[in-house]
Amino acid sequence: MLQLVGINHRVVDPSVAEEAHPDEDPVEHVLRLSRLKARSVAQTLGEGFVLGADTIVVLEGEILGKPSDQSDARSTLRRLCGRWHEVYTGLALVDAASGKEVQGFEHSYVKIRPLSDAEISAYIATGEPMDKAGSYGIQGFGAAIVERVNGCYFNVVGLPLVRLLYLLRDLEKICGGC
Repeated sequence: MLQLVGINHRVVDPSVAEEAHPDEDPVEHVLRLSRLKARSVAQTLGEGFVLGADTIVVLEGEILGKPSDQSDARSTLRRLCGRWHEVYTGLALVDAASGKEVQGFEHSYVKIRPLSDAEISAYIATGEPMDKAGSYGIQGFGAAIVERVNGCYFNVVGLPLVRLLYLLRDLEKICGGC
């Protein structure tokens, strides 16, 4: 997605445990994890902007993580069927040279269409749900199960591009053109 908007980049895996803290609301959660991810990578570099991002799916206030197995994915998808839920993505940008940073988040609503057990099984058989928050990915086979999105589509994919571009502009301003 970064290539879509002309941003040259490389991917560096951050060494951050993605665990929830008790009583942490969804916005606090994604902002904390995106900040930790960006800072952990920025510490290893001498220059450049580092992007950290974290996306979660929330149903009735509960954060639905990545499924532990196919049974967990099936259970999550059944819970989401025919219902609206929320998707949050936190973004953090850190200038590795100065340590200056900016943060933001995006919030969207998604409705999964009603699905039969056979449709859920077929989707799980693709393997796609197994590494996705909420057990689905809108950018792949999951496009066929999402009935409606209110908000930023790219947020649901996991990288709200317009929010990112705003944050890049803001970081460039506070860095004085760094």
